[in-house]
Amino acid sequence: MLNGILYWLNTGIPWRDLPERYGPWKSVYTRFRRWSLQGVWEHVFEQLTAQDIVDESTLMLDSTTIKVHQHGSGAKKGATKHWDAAGED
Repeated sequence: MLNGILYWLNTGIPWRDLPERYGPWKSVYTRFRRWSLQGVWEHVFEQLTAQDIVDESTLMLDSTTIKVHQHGSGAKKGATKHWDAAGED
């Protein structure tokens, strides 16, 4: 399950699009959610920085590294952007 969580964190894809090789998406999501509520991720990041495996600047997350699915972006209903075949406006 950890591989599925790491894959999701790396790609930013919707949970439902998680490849089948990681198991049922809902099981992976449930594990991620439990770990988040229990503070597991904070502990992992604290240990990584304490052991100088990574520095704090490598733990920054922003909109360039995390992509929001179109349904989770807060866009108004019906306000979708259409792209042509070349992927441009």
